[in-house]
Amino acid sequence: MKTWLAALCAAAAFVLAGCQPASHAPSFKATDITGATFGRDFRLTDHNGHVRSLVDFRGKVVALFFGYTHCPDVCPTTLADFAAALKQLGPQAAQVQVLFVTLDPERDTPALLRQFVPAFDPSFLGMYTDSGALAALANEFKVVYQKTSVKGADDYLIDHSAGTYVYDPKGNLRLLIPYGSSAADIAHDLKALLAAP
Repeated sequence: MKTWLAALCAAAAFVLAGCQPASHAPSFKATDITGATFGRDFRLTDHNGHVRSLVDFRGKVVALFFGYTHCPDVCPTTLADFAAALKQLGPQAAQVQVLFVTLDPERDTPALLRQFVPAFDPSFLGMYTDSGALAALANEFKVVYQKTSVKGADDYLIDHSAGTYVYDPKGNLRLLIPYGSSAADIAHDLKALLAAP
């Protein structure tokens, strides 16, 4: 009798466990920073001269990367990886906005950004602001940057943080995609954010 009762309880527990709602939290390849209290918003001018903030892109997944056009490796690689990821998304790519924020406003003029950034994908936007506002923005986003290998007023490199921040379509900061992530992993995470309720 005890054996039968134990088996019945075990079966009931198994059935009830099957009635529990399944977790719908997406599984990301990148670092999930949902709930972060930094990177709340920005106010930047795009390479077409329009002032933008996060609300302007509501309804889209927004990928925000800080870099500079003279960057020899990290920046062009990141933009190329996101361009490849968007190709993998097909029609869903129209629901993603990639923003490239220059850390080098002294050299990265709107004209240069307009030439450099959309070369990777026509939908990408180069963003800029003045040096003072940039310092405050970098602080808000926990981005570090400094000039190195300075050989002249117009000849230097910039060491900088290399991750990409990603917002969901509701404007919530969700992910930090590390430099070197594959296009497939980036596409996976973008799709997950687009599919999330």
